Amino acid sequence: MKGILVILDGIGDLPNKQLGNKTPLEAANMPNLDFLAARSEMGYMYPVKPNFVPESDEAIVSIFGNELISSTRGQLEARGADMKLTRGDLALRVNFATIDSLEKGNIIDRRAGRTLTTEEAESLGKALNNKIKMSCKFVFEPTLQHRGVLVFRGGFSDSITGNDATYVQGKSIELSKKGFCKPTDDDENAQYSANTVNEFINQAYEILNNHPINQERRKKGLLPANYLLVRGAGVEEPKLKIYKKWISPSYMPLEIGFSKLSGMEVVTFEYPRLKKLDAYGNLWEGLKKACNFNVKTIKKNHKKFDYVYIHIKETDLPGHDNKPVEKKEMLEQIDKILFKFLKKFALPKKIKVVVTADHSTPCKLKDHSADPVPVLFYNDSIPKAKKFCEKQARKGVLGSMVGKDLLKIVGFVK
Repeated sequence: MKGILVILDGIGDLPNKQLGNKTPLEAANMPNLDFLAARSEMGYMYPVKPNFVPESDEAIVSIFGNELISSTRGQLEARGADMKLTRGDLALRVNFATIDSLEKGNIIDRRAGRTLTTEEAESLGKALNNKIKMSCKFVFEPTLQHRGVLVFRGGFSDSITGNDATYVQGKSIELSKKGFCKPTDDDENAQYSANTVNEFINQAYEILNNHPINQERRKKGLLPANYLLVRGAGVEEPKLKIYKKWISPSYMPLEIGFSKLSGMEVVTFEYPRLKKLDAYGNLWEGLKKACNFNVKTIKKNHKKFDYVYIHIKETDLPGHDNKPVEKKEMLEQIDKILFKFLKKFALPKKIKVVVTADHSTPCKLKDHSADPVPVLFYNDSIPKAKKFCEKQARKGVLGSMVGKDLLKIVGFVK
């Protein structure tokens, strides 16, 4: 094995009062990553370009040298959920969400409080597939937690917006209000496609709002998962740059789909089912399992593959929930398992290690930002940096870069 790319989702942050005006990276006790940092070159990266607020899919496709128009979130997650697309099929990423009513349209929570159990999501998904009546074939597939994928079969256009304003560059729709899918050009098929998705969403609300699961959730004082937010419309499977001799131990639909479409060998595990109301307990269980799975994958495959792409998702979620202490503690957990292993494994084998993020998710913003992310490149050099964090990265010898140049700068591609 020649190199290991570690992307810690959303780790870029801003100083937090709860952490003594430090970022989670600055406050975290990460001796193993600090050991690598002391033998690394550092810099900072705009995952797509400066002054651009990237989503995870946009960042990943850019870091691996693709143009943003090469793919959409819906296409990538559909592939990650093993939902194959043929030309004209329309794929969308979906959130189970909570609104007060279809008439008022006030969004109460974009993720139904993060308390939707796996069993509940599966039951609600089954109801949607069985009860919604459309003039075309469709498939709705719940994936992890509040997430899902929706595919309409037939001759559709992807020249439409989603109804999830949080993921519209420029935030053109009021965030507290539900939106409507709209065509982005004058083509009749785009208008038809937008109308089809809106009709599905309206029918879904009537089914979800009155579903026994949501009635029971209300009795328990929980938010009902009574609405669908959709985004990332795409038709057919995208064509991305191929990365042979790469292995991707992925577990989220986005990273699985991207890795498959990029020609990587994908290995995965079953993410722990959310059975109770403790969403963060489930995340901690998933984080530990993901770190150990990555260690196991590298041990087993380091002679067979040249590079490994590791993507840890859990560190992004405390940023969205304004939980800097939890973000710091997750970083420390990753250090105890994954970076402890890499410190012992990569150094004697002279394997290069890159650690970075797909975007910043500052806790105080509870959203992604245009702030650059730190980059660590372990190649057994002796620079001045001693800790992997935003401030040190800004002073690093690698300087500033954009995502599409990262793999070239570190020598992972020619």
